Amino acid sequence: MVRRVAVVGAGCSGLACVKTCVEDGLEPVCFESTDDIGGLWRFKDSCEKEQSNIYRSLVTNTSKEMMCFSDFPMPAHFPNYLHNTQVLQYLRLFVQHFDLLKYLQFQTRVKSVVPRPDFSESGQWEVITTSRSGEETRHIFDAVLVCSGQYNHPAVPLADFTGYATFTGQRLHSWEYRDAEAFRGKRVVIVGIGNSGGDIAVEVSRVASKTFLSTRKGVWVMGRTLTRGLPVDLTSITRLNNILTNLPVKSLVNCWIEAKLNDSFDHCLYGLKPAYRFMDRKPLINDDLPGRILQGALVVKPNVKEFNGSAILFEDGSEEKDMDAVVFCTGYRAAYPFLPANLTGGPGKELQLYRRMFFPALHPPTLAVMGLFHVNGPNMPIMELQARWALRVFTGTCRLPSEDKMLAAIARDRSMYTRSWRSEWDYFQSECISLPLHRSYPDCEASLRVEYIPYMDFLAGEIGVRPNLLRLALTDPALWLKVFFGPCTPFQYRLCGPGRWAGARQAILTQWHRVAEPFSGRARREPEETPRFRVPPWLLRIGVLLMLACVLHKHKSVILPQVQLSQCLDQCTVL
Repeated sequence: MVRRVAVVGAGCSGLACVKTCVEDGLEPVCFESTDDIGGLWRFKDSCEKEQSNIYRSLVTNTSKEMMCFSDFPMPAHFPNYLHNTQVLQYLRLFVQHFDLLKYLQFQTRVKSVVPRPDFSESGQWEVITTSRSGEETRHIFDAVLVCSGQYNHPAVPLADFTGYATFTGQRLHSWEYRDAEAFRGKRVVIVGIGNSGGDIAVEVSRVASKTFLSTRKGVWVMGRTLTRGLPVDLTSITRLNNILTNLPVKSLVNCWIEAKLNDSFDHCLYGLKPAYRFMDRKPLINDDLPGRILQGALVVKPNVKEFNGSAILFEDGSEEKDMDAVVFCTGYRAAYPFLPANLTGGPGKELQLYRRMFFPALHPPTLAVMGLFHVNGPNMPIMELQARWALRVFTGTCRLPSEDKMLAAIARDRSMYTRSWRSEWDYFQSECISLPLHRSYPDCEASLRVEYIPYMDFLAGEIGVRPNLLRLALTDPALWLKVFFGPCTPFQYRLCGPGRWAGARQAILTQWHRVAEPFSGRARREPEETPRFRVPPWLLRIGVLLMLACVLHKHKSVILPQVQLSQCLDQCTVL
């Protein structure tokens, strides 16, 4: 019987796991290698090996109502997008509120996690830890939750760049970056255009003499606000939108979203238009990037081809000389050196995890990996649901499918998400553009991707906490309107089932009050979720396109040439 649970790491996922263990009557012990909680969200002046690091100015790109834990809303006076110090403050409040500090052991590094000789019967693990003084201790646990994160081991693909060793300037990864002061008055190139790359490029461009942003594939860029200046995730991550984006008109939805983004600024003109569609990858959330490009402080360049002393040659043949520094924003590789080698040896050393959590070959399933996913949405609510599901699997309340079925599910997920990458792959092949060696197709990022609401609903369904929309519509129409048409906030997964929270309904009904609270100055009112007496323009467009599809289906004998069909669809988009 599972009783004692080891939790590796005291970041967001580790704290959620400890709290869930206590909630379920288990005995957690959380091992944290540093002297404080927070994980990724704790800024440190210096880098520590195998520790996640952030830059001083980091601000969240998901809003407070979407990223909070499901039974602990963020304080109403907190801004909608938080500086990293405020996220850490929220985590401290969380630990204090649920009295979790007594379960945490600081300055204790996990050296190894190995199954006991009788593992097939007991499911127990031997965990060896090392204290700050170097003293080793052996522990026996019934289950293990790995919460050490995926941003500890920087990926620097040096083999992809000819002449890298000859570069005479400063070389560093975004993991080492703290602030822009070290680059004042210098010529700097940023390689990579994820969220970190965009943030660092903008920040460096304010103090450097010239900043270049090198991107292999481009990216769709959007700001933190959308309709009426409200947080973009609050207005876009809804159950209604989730249904619409899964209709057979996905390409048309892509066209509409991309047109809206190009209304803000022309991605092609700015050199940022990617080869993939908007819904195929996470967009870059950045409020300032277009403005810095427009001002000439930031210049977009294609992929780096070669280093030659202080000069950098790009794939379009252009060359920039007298470069002082290069910052690689090329991501991270997931690594868990304390786990048994036989668990981490998938294709290309990729972890094969059922639903991004469980090793299919592990019987009984008493170890789970938390937080190893990429999602277009907030991470913390997913980590919390992962913890709730994992503990129910550990205790036998929930059962996993057979190993063959889990492997088949992993293959289906990989196939589904790599299909959306095929257009980009084909584009680079047709244009004879070289791809970095560490980014072979199918890309490892595709195997980690999840869709926010479908994945949350899957986890909630396994636990028994998925909201019943039909029952809500019949018994509580006011709440149903908020749940279906409003943002899919984490409180929805505390309305019913195990771990039900009595305050969940009120938290949902008052979520827009907390959005409005940080605004000061003139008298304000609570923002409406949708404008009154107004049908959203995108809904009108989709309606027109659906009617067109019905007409074409009814008159099958009418076959439009490809050019005429394309023109027809273009006219519908304009309408």
